[in-house]
Amino acid sequence: MKRLLRRSLRQVRHVRPVPAGSAGGLVAVVYAQLEGDFGMLAPPVALHSPAPEVLAASWMTLRESLLVGTTRRVDREAVAAAVSEANSCPYCVEVHTSTLRTLSTGRNATAANGDGNGRADDSSPRPAPGPSPRPAAAWALQDEPMPCTAEEAAELAGVAVTFHYLNRMVNVFLEDSVLPSEVPAVLRGALSDRIGRFLRPNAVLPPGRSLRLLPEAVLPADMAWAAGSPPVADAFARAAAAIDAAGRRAVPRPVRDLVTGVLDEWDGRPPGPSRAWAHEAAAGLGDDLAPAAVLTLLTAMASYQVVPSDVAAFRATRPDDRTLVEATAWASLTAARRLGARLWDWHLSSTERHPS
Repeated sequence: MKRLLRRSLRQVRHVRPVPAGSAGGLVAVVYAQLEGDFGMLAPPVALHSPAPEVLAASWMTLRESLLVGTTRRVDREAVAAAVSEANSCPYCVEVHTSTLRTLSTGRNATAANGDGNGRADDSSPRPAPGPSPRPAAAWALQDEPMPCTAEEAAELAGVAVTFHYLNRMVNVFLEDSVLPSEVPAVLRGALSDRIGRFLRPNAVLPPGRSLRLLPEAVLPADMAWAAGSPPVADAFARAAAAIDAAGRRAVPRPVRDLVTGVLDEWDGRPPGPSRAWAHEAAAGLGDDLAPAAVLTLLTAMASYQVVPSDVAAFRATRPDDRTLVEATAWASLTAARRLGARLWDWHLSSTERHPS
């Protein structure tokens, strides 16, 4: 299974990820942590490797929100799956629905019902199922309020923001399935289920191990939701600083101003179904800047609508892999930050209306 999943790096579109065998420096350190803690060289993270600091940022937020915490891993996986479905990201839905199903019903039930990091012996009796993870998923989608501590809210919001970010990057750079396209259809269902068992938590992971990958930074005001958990707050502060710096390098200032202005008025829903809105918004910037504006607007607000011609138009003037990864990462996190702030405002208002 590890060999099969490593081959899935071939599915990355538009950029060439750094191969594991030739990785060095920061990329090598991230790859080692990723395979050790997550169980595989996950393409949604590895696709960032042409931009090492952005690679570190994407891994840091994923690790310190999804893989560790005081909340149950099954609740965090439920948030990941729900947000991925809302963002029309079939790749992430497949992975995290499979992992959620394994945690909820598989032999690793201890991990589902404990702190998410326990070890269960395959021969031991399965404990009774714990509370359903559905309330956490509904909370992340702002469907239903849920009583939780500031630390629990920070961890679950961290997962939601991480997947608002990763879903956008995955939609641009990956196919619809984690399984390589050459896997026969008759085997895909069984192998998809096996992915969840392969990625299930089986060891205690200490929080904060990834933080040394990037310099310290101040938590931005729009990430106030993270303050309840110091490891989460530290991870997102460092990641946001790295991706903001990448955006300044890769995205011209007029394009950044346009995208942030549009997002300031955004209600969080896809503006489609057509793509005309992105071209109309970018039209005033001129032929040189319009491709960058179209790609970043689509990535931020309707990533599943990005098509190869959008990437080709961007690369006509900004051809290197690093710039493409940095530009789309900036757009993805800028949108995810808006959605995280909206989730936090809703949580605070719902808590006032429905105190526990």
